[in-house]
Amino acid sequence: MNVSRRSFLRINGGACVLPFLPSLAWADGTSAKVGKPSKKMVIVYLPNGIVRRCFFPGEENADVPDFIGNFEADKIKNQRRFKHKPGFYPIELTETMQPLADHVNDLSLITGLDRTYKDGQDVHAQGASCYLTSLSPEQATEQGIAHPNGRTLDQVIGDAVGRSTVFRTLEISCNGFTAPKEPIEFDNISWYGPGQIAPSIREPQKLYDRLFLRESYRQHVGDVTDLVLADAKTLHRKLANEDRHTLNEFMEMVRGIELRIKKMERMLSTVDVKVPKNEVLPRGEYIRLQMDLMLLAFQMGITNICTFMLGPERWDATLMYEGVFDQPVQHHNMTHNQKGDGYKDLQKIDVFHMQQYAYLIQRMKEMKETDGSSMLDNSLVAFGAGLGDGATHQYYDLPMMVAGKAQGQIKQGRFIKLPSGTLNSNLWLTFAQLMGVEMDSYADSTGVISDLWT
Repeated sequence: MNVSRRSFLRINGGACVLPFLPSLAWADGTSAKVGKPSKKMVIVYLPNGIVRRCFFPGEENADVPDFIGNFEADKIKNQRRFKHKPGFYPIELTETMQPLADHVNDLSLITGLDRTYKDGQDVHAQGASCYLTSLSPEQATEQGIAHPNGRTLDQVIGDAVGRSTVFRTLEISCNGFTAPKEPIEFDNISWYGPGQIAPSIREPQKLYDRLFLRESYRQHVGDVTDLVLADAKTLHRKLANEDRHTLNEFMEMVRGIELRIKKMERMLSTVDVKVPKNEVLPRGEYIRLQMDLMLLAFQMGITNICTFMLGPERWDATLMYEGVFDQPVQHHNMTHNQKGDGYKDLQKIDVFHMQQYAYLIQRMKEMKETDGSSMLDNSLVAFGAGLGDGATHQYYDLPMMVAGKAQGQIKQGRFIKLPSGTLNSNLWLTFAQLMGVEMDSYADSTGVISDLWT
């Protein structure tokens, strides 16, 4: 069997790309010395805003917001309720942030970010579809900006740094619903260009098939691990001890994902037809499965850029948050019923989403790269929302956390209070430069956020 620096296991016409194994370089007669791993970027999108008083330090006793609907998302922008003094502060773990207790030194909390908004498109649709462009289509037209109007940050970065991977970008959604309850603008944050959606993959099986090109040899074998098992055993004998451990972990991860997909398929196949199947799918299991598939893509070198939607905007989708509620609930509707103790149930969903973010950070800390560093050390992992609050539909004071060190370029473990009104596009420009893209402006940006750099 011939091996190469990026080896494939092949049998019956199928192929499984492996994570980089340094000892394979010796087999090729080349130097085993490796350079820096590729940088990775993940944009995790939180739908329907967040319960601010339980998330942002210092807002615990703030008034519960009134509902503001229609296209009036910026109606109260000049009545900013939360003042803060810009600077660096220690991270305070509020109620919602408790799941991140083990990762305080791996991330930064950022406040003061605003995103431009223009009447003419639904606030939720614009919150998602324009999240990574930082401009509404109307604003871009008025300003004569052809790009990135409709071409999102991930695609712009992928153009510059994604040429060495199979996919320049990967788009993942944890919507789960197949019925089109809302237009696509509510369920997508990545766009190739104006009106050109970069379709996100909702179904774990389809995502798995795309990563392994499984359709091409489905008739030969059921699972990738069955396909490559014999070849893997042969390769195993040729590897150094550390690489054997890496290969074993990789194969176990793939097999575990296959078993989890089958478990969900069995669960959905046994549901009473009177109950919508999508409602009973456990959200946590589903989200973590999609996250692990994304990490597998990173580990295999298939892509380094990914957008990841925890759920769609609005939709009024009834979903099962296992371990939180006994029955399925509607996240969006709950955002408009925060008076009294109503916000407390809504905050439970925020904590649930924070647990998924903590899971992703932990997994990336555990996964080792070619030089012994962790995947998180080489990554930017953003967690934020297109709306500051789901009740007011505000586009200012957006929630944002950033994990990872981008290969030592970011100092973590800080609460960074930016001047109120700092444009969200400034953060995206900063991300682009951290990922190695040479550009001086993005959308309506006024400069980079230098406070984020070490």
